[in-house]
Amino acid sequence: MSSSDSFSTPARLTATATVKLPRLFLLVVGLIYILSGLFFRDPWKTDDVVGLATMLTALNDGGQAMLLPQIGVLAHAQDGPLITWVGAFSIWLFSPFFELFVAPLDAAIIASRLPNFLWFGLLTASVWYGTYLLGRRPEPQPLALPFGGEPTVRDYGRMIADAALLLIVATVGIVWRMHETSEVPALIAFQALAFYSVARMLDHPASGSITLGVALAAAFLTRGWIGALPIMLAVPFIFLSCSALGRQKQWLLLAAALCVVLILSWWIPARQASEYWTRNWLLWNVSSFGWPNYHAILKTARDLPWFLWPTWPFAMLAIWRWRSWLTAPHIWIPLMFAAWPLIIMVFLADSFEPEYSLMAVPSAILAAFALPTLRRGIVNSLDWFAVMCFSLTTATVWLGWIALQTGWPEQISHNIARQTRGYDVYISWPSVFVALLGTLAWVALVRWRLYTKPAGLWRGTVLSAGGLIVTWLLLVTLWMPALDYVRSYRTVSGQLAAALQVHQQAGECVRAQGLGTGQRASFLVFDGINFTYGSECKLVLQQTSSRSLAEGTAAYAGTGTVLWMGKREAERHEIFRLLRLGNP
Repeated sequence: MSSSDSFSTPARLTATATVKLPRLFLLVVGLIYILSGLFFRDPWKTDDVVGLATMLTALNDGGQAMLLPQIGVLAHAQDGPLITWVGAFSIWLFSPFFELFVAPLDAAIIASRLPNFLWFGLLTASVWYGTYLLGRRPEPQPLALPFGGEPTVRDYGRMIADAALLLIVATVGIVWRMHETSEVPALIAFQALAFYSVARMLDHPASGSITLGVALAAAFLTRGWIGALPIMLAVPFIFLSCSALGRQKQWLLLAAALCVVLILSWWIPARQASEYWTRNWLLWNVSSFGWPNYHAILKTARDLPWFLWPTWPFAMLAIWRWRSWLTAPHIWIPLMFAAWPLIIMVFLADSFEPEYSLMAVPSAILAAFALPTLRRGIVNSLDWFAVMCFSLTTATVWLGWIALQTGWPEQISHNIARQTRGYDVYISWPSVFVALLGTLAWVALVRWRLYTKPAGLWRGTVLSAGGLIVTWLLLVTLWMPALDYVRSYRTVSGQLAAALQVHQQAGECVRAQGLGTGQRASFLVFDGINFTYGSECKLVLQQTSSRSLAEGTAAYAGTGTVLWMGKREAERHEIFRLLRLGNP
């Protein structure tokens, strides 16, 4: 037993508060969440299209490109190869079927996003079952009532697990990231699997240690040391201070051995295949770390609360309310999975959403354990906050769409027009119909809260998850054409391909100057344009800015022949030039 057993539990709950949430509702919520915005759009820069480019390169080139992620001839020596393997396999397996209905490129795009179902399923299952295992333990059980009426262990654990699942779905920052063909969805999923594995080791150390070893290796093969190190550091600290796991420490050796074997089974062949790639991969991983930077820490402190909304305040509250039970498994395990990503961020040169995402799962789990410590009045207030907040976001999305379509309200329409210059406004009636259904579903959910007055403690999480999903659904239905126009490079890539068809001689190479990774990946994905290296290439695609051209500070200013110039219509700064150097 924990040394904190002498303290009174802060959880106060009756059996009616743990009434079972329908399983069909959770299934529907999950399906709507992952389906909304996954298909019927182009890959967007940067991480989304980069992931797809590595998959297509591996599938088309094979060999070293399958072992070591590449964007055409460019060595993408940053992340691991796991999402490239899974995505390339998915495209190879499913793309021929989708080609019966759509163009080959669109079929490959659809097939590349099917693994997101795997990542989301692994995430939700790991969060639910891991939280359920912790919620059934004796430490988090609510105070026994004098005349009975407290929930059963099973009902209490299920309620906490349901709340954790809904809270991870309600987390604002990961909603877009879970729909990318990037490393982020897989990394979140493997961190959740590591959490489940540690929770399972409390009672089943053998199977838990095996899944833990797989989860740690998979996190490393997904995003290298940046993604795996916070998870790897969290695990031993969990075992050092959690007395309930004291007897299972020896099983960590099995998990560590399995993790090392799986990592080396990739690293050794990778080292033999390309010393250049592996050396640059190590350099990128090492150079990403450094001494704490004041401005980077301020940026993280500014962005992270928005990314983790609405779970982080409840996670902090859980730590405070359960402070006398801090080393109990239900607090200590998610706390360490949250603390180490936060510590690592301090030593990263440029933390952003991929790093923030490792805070989402532990924050949701801690937030779920805060719920039974809240008074009824506070819970009701939070319910109404969710209703007001997401009713406002829903209305805002509709108002913006009306302004886009009609020009009213004038100020809102003007601001939108600045961001979507050149966009031809049109109405997709099937999308509008789906958006109306989503809005009606939100109205029905609010009405359910108003008139049925549910006793289940999960009601606030239902409102938060439902509100975020409806807002996201409206964005990816009403606004998807405009978002695709603003964020996709399909049109400008087609223009570049047409220019090359006219000006590129047979066998002539093209090199890039100043071209970003996302732009390079976009040109490869949409039109198969691959850029080589070497000064012998006389054709050069240059990425620069309108200001640099106007001031004459752009590279090759006044030299060479400009064969083509183009940009995305909505882009105000970025511009591309196709140049021929030397004698025409």
